[in-house]
Amino acid sequence: MALSDSELVEQIHSENSRKAFDELISRYQLRVMRICHGFVLHNADAEDLTQDVFIEVFRSIDRFRGDSQFSTWLYRIAVNKSLNFLKKKKREKVFQSIEGFFFKGDKEESLQLSDEGQFAADRGIKTSENKKILKGAINSLPENQRTAFILAKYQDLSYKEIAEVMDLSISSVESLLFRAKGKLQNRLLSSIEKK
Repeated sequence: MALSDSELVEQIHSENSRKAFDELISRYQLRVMRICHGFVLHNADAEDLTQDVFIEVFRSIDRFRGDSQFSTWLYRIAVNKSLNFLKKKKREKVFQSIEGFFFKGDKEESLQLSDEGQFAADRGIKTSENKKILKGAINSLPENQRTAFILAKYQDLSYKEIAEVMDLSISSVESLLFRAKGKLQNRLLSSIEKK
């Protein structure tokens, strides 16, 4: 019979059990990766963030008091790591654009297109354009709406679980999701109309 999350956490606390920690990783690794991917929309970054999340869990599991479910605590760490990653990326982009402004001549890039394989590339354009539009629409949401939307869409969490992860009331989560869906619909419709 499989041990519960709280029993595994207790084994980690009392016995410093690597086996119990490995069991928690195998239970939650894909779920954490889906949350991270929902924010960063890039597989390699989501994998790196997932590793960072479990490193953080390993370092701070002694601070988990059991006031909430282990999964709630874990998802909160995943959300925070993902948001911090995005903030860092945003700062890096600002720095690169400033650097590009001052050092334009040194870093000129040229784009070369070959005729070979052009038709194969054209087939994927529509799909990649739609993915870009969706990614842009999700990233344009305010942080709290984006977080609620990702937890609902990519993790299939209930409103109650999202409320626990985000430390909000259920009605606040409902409101965030309603506004997020409305903004996404408007953004996607305006993108379609521009085509």
